[in-house]
Amino acid sequence: MEKHDLHHEFPEFDSRISEFKVANAHFKKLSDEYDEVNHAVHRIESGVETPADEVLTELRKKRLHLKDELYALLTQ
Repeated sequence: MEKHDLHHEFPEFDSRISEFKVANAHFKKLSDEYDEVNHAVHRIESGVETPADEVLTELRKKRLHLKDELYALLTQ
């Protein structure tokens, strides 16, 4: 199963991610939300939970949206 945590998604921003989690409250909030959604997707993909397909699709969309927001903050 492929990892989607922020450090694997953006290895070029590894130190900046760690810095922003401490120094930027908005980034921290988005990062925590991303982690929660990512864990939910992982539980579904690994078969731990089996909701309707629409639930997984919506979670993946939300994860992508959060990732885009986080990337925008990292590249400012």
